[in-house]
Amino acid sequence: MKTTIDQKEELIIGVGFQKTGTSSLREALKILGYQVKDASSRALLPILKGNYTKILRMLKNYDAVEDSPWYMIYKELDELIPNTKFILTIRDEESWYSSVKRHIGDLRSPLHEWIYGRGKGLPKDDKQNTINVYNKHNKEVVEYFKNRPNDLQILDFTKGDKWENLCHFLNKEVPEVPFPHYNKSITKRAVVKENRFKITRKQIKNNIKIKYIDMLGLWEKQK
Repeated sequence: MKTTIDQKEELIIGVGFQKTGTSSLREALKILGYQVKDASSRALLPILKGNYTKILRMLKNYDAVEDSPWYMIYKELDELIPNTKFILTIRDEESWYSSVKRHIGDLRSPLHEWIYGRGKGLPKDDKQNTINVYNKHNKEVVEYFKNRPNDLQILDFTKGDKWENLCHFLNKEVPEVPFPHYNKSITKRAVVKENRFKITRKQIKNNIKIKYIDMLGLWEKQK
C-alpha cells in the first residue's frame, strides 16, 4: 500500500472495540477540536475488496476516527497515513461482553459477521468466541506498538481515565469542562421497542448484504 492522504498534522485512530467507551472518546475528541468519524458500515465492502483508495477518500475530511470498522484496520491505516496516533479503549471483558451482547442483540450485520467470524456475528449466541476475539484484538494492538510507546495510549474509562491521560497523549490543554460519559444504551432500547418494523427491514437488508459478500467470497481475504 503506497497510497497516502493529505491529512491535518495527525490522524487519531480509536482502536478499541465498540462498547469500550468509544462514544465517550468521540465526544471528548470533538471537545478538543477534532473532526471525528464514527462507525461506518459503508466502509466494509471497500475494506474487503482491498480498496484503500476509497477508504482514504472517506477519511479525507476527518482527523480522528473511532468505532467499527476502523479498529479492525489500524495496521493498514498506520501504513497509509503518516503522523498517526492510536487510542485503545478497554474495559473488563465480562462487563464489556454484557454490554456488546445487549447492544447488538438479534440484529445480525455484515460488520459483525466480519469482526466476530462468519456465522458468529451475534455475541449473545457465542460468549466465548466473542470474548476471545475481543482479547485477541487488544493483545495484538499492544504487541504491535510495543516498540512505539509514544504512538499508543490505553484508556479505561471505567477505572477513572479522563482528560489528563488523553490530553497529555495528544499534547492538548485540559479543557475546563467535565469529561463526557456518553451512553446511549437506554435511549437505544426505548427506540428499538417503538421501531420493530424498521429493525426487521434493516435485518432483511443486512441479510442481503451478507449473502452478497458470501457470493463474492470476501470474508477472509482482508482479515
